[in-house]
Amino acid sequence: MISDIIIHQVEHYGYLIFFLAFCLGPFGIPVPNEVTLLTGAILSNKGALNPWLVYISILVGLFIAITISFAAGRLFGEKFNKKLQENRYFEKANNLFKKHGDLAMCLAFFVPIVRYMFPLLVGLSNVSFKKFALISYSSAFVWTSTFFVFGKFVGSHLGDMLNPLFDQKMLLLLIMVASSSYIVLKRRSNP
Repeated sequence: MISDIIIHQVEHYGYLIFFLAFCLGPFGIPVPNEVTLLTGAILSNKGALNPWLVYISILVGLFIAITISFAAGRLFGEKFNKKLQENRYFEKANNLFKKHGDLAMCLAFFVPIVRYMFPLLVGLSNVSFKKFALISYSSAFVWTSTFFVFGKFVGSHLGDMLNPLFDQKMLLLLIMVASSSYIVLKRRSNP
């Protein structure tokens, strides 16, 4: 059964899976970050994983991803700028940055996909790394901690409500089905 495979992967590679999901997110991992955060929080709430290690794995992976994206924008700005002009997510991020500047760097973390495009845009805009790091890393911390705490809260209440009906494997399967449905619906709505 697929839930057994996923649980085995989490048990065997647990923290690395969360790190890679965030570190490789901008490079085509098709799992929404929110689902990954909530899954990590729920599993750590159930005692399957250490919550501190899950959260640190997620946060470090995100820091690495946005730093690489910023550096790519800084180093390859002209090449990226021409190719990204036709990307709708890049256009959303660009409009957000033009309109709101530094505040947009904070808000970008709350918008899926844009959170990875935005550091590239900031790098293209020649913002200093010090300013980028201060604003982006603190915003990433707020965004991830908000979702993680929410996931721990939901996980404890969801576990109490569903405990007689579901075990941990069923909860993980439910999360996988919900995230797969989200991905399919998102792809169909964006041809």
